[in-house]
Amino acid sequence: MAIIKKSEMKNMGEAQLKAKLKDLNTELIKINAQISSGTAPQNPGNVREIKKTIAKILTKLNEKKREGKEKE
Repeated sequence: MAIIKKSEMKNMGEAQLKAKLKDLNTELIKINAQISSGTAPQNPGNVREIKKTIAKILTKLNEKKREGKEKE
């Protein structure tokens, strides 16, 4: 149940990845606010999936940054 598939992430540009990262961070903040206020989120397993996807995006962005430095 990946939010972004690996093949989709490979084809995305840096700007698209950063935009998706921003969206996922805001969604995670909303879910965490629900949890802290005492209400149960609609899908508790979604928190874990969002965190994993954020980590994958950050890894991909770091790889792209590293590739750019190696070309110089």
